[in-house]
Amino acid sequence: MSLARLRPDNFTLAIAAAVVIASVLPAQGAVETIFSHMVDVAIALLFFMHGAKISRDAVVAGLLHWRLHLVILASTFVLFPLLAIAIRAFVPGLPDELLAGIVYLGVLPSTVQSSIAFTSIARGNIAAAVVAASLSNFLGIFLTPILTGVALQTSGVVISENAIVAIVVQLLLPFLVGQLLQPWIGPWIRRNAKVLGYFDRGSILGVVYLAFGHAVLGGLWHRVTPSMLVLLLAVLAALLAVVLASTRGAVRVLGFSREDEIAIVMCGSKKSLASGVPMATILFAGHDVSLVILPLMIFHQMQLMACAVIAQHYAAQERPAEGATAGRTG
Repeated sequence: MSLARLRPDNFTLAIAAAVVIASVLPAQGAVETIFSHMVDVAIALLFFMHGAKISRDAVVAGLLHWRLHLVILASTFVLFPLLAIAIRAFVPGLPDELLAGIVYLGVLPSTVQSSIAFTSIARGNIAAAVVAASLSNFLGIFLTPILTGVALQTSGVVISENAIVAIVVQLLLPFLVGQLLQPWIGPWIRRNAKVLGYFDRGSILGVVYLAFGHAVLGGLWHRVTPSMLVLLLAVLAALLAVVLASTRGAVRVLGFSREDEIAIVMCGSKKSLASGVPMATILFAGHDVSLVILPLMIFHQMQLMACAVIAQHYAAQERPAEGATAGRTG
């Protein structure tokens, strides 16, 4: 395995740069207010475009594979939350905000782009991955706030009704409007997916910059010690390993095909940074959002590195089989 495959992706490097800039030059006063409004608009547009990109035909076709989707949703919204709650209950040595961030990570939906990309690399069921990841993100708009409130009700982190309303107004309504307009603007958005991807990532970088800038002014780097970071890395690595092993074991017991197994492993083991960061700024308003999203940012890179290795392993297993088949038919 080449070391280049373990190199952080460009988006992760950009997030690290945003954290560094926020640590040195945090936004303050009128600049912070203006920038915050700009980011709010960008996030609404981001979810509008997510709604407009999803083809209704793809949704209908993929929904028919209900067993696959149930397994992915169970991993995303049942297994992950239970493991995260167990970590919060039994792992000492981390601040309450970081533990809340691990629980929040556990209730987030799956990723879209990377789940589909890795399923494609591994030669899995791409159509099912598209629908599963999209369905997970759509349901996450409803389930993530609810599960966050239930899981953190005794932690002092209160999810208010105003936060739920803000989620609906800023995230759900733009998504639904995008879906309504999808027949007219969906093809254009899909054709320009690369350009719009920069906008997608830019809005997340803006949120990260604002969150960390606010936290730096409040003394973030005096509160997170090197030992805390090491412990957090170990906990998140263990969480990812357990989920990957559990999903792969479950699909083999349930008798899914190799292609469906790949889609389930790739979609059921990830958490969305694109959905998680904007939601956190709303759900945890009044709390130290930078500490809450820190586990998510670290887990994001871990899942990319792990799934890159796994996808290449699946692809390498498939090539000899194809060669053998070609030899027999020739």
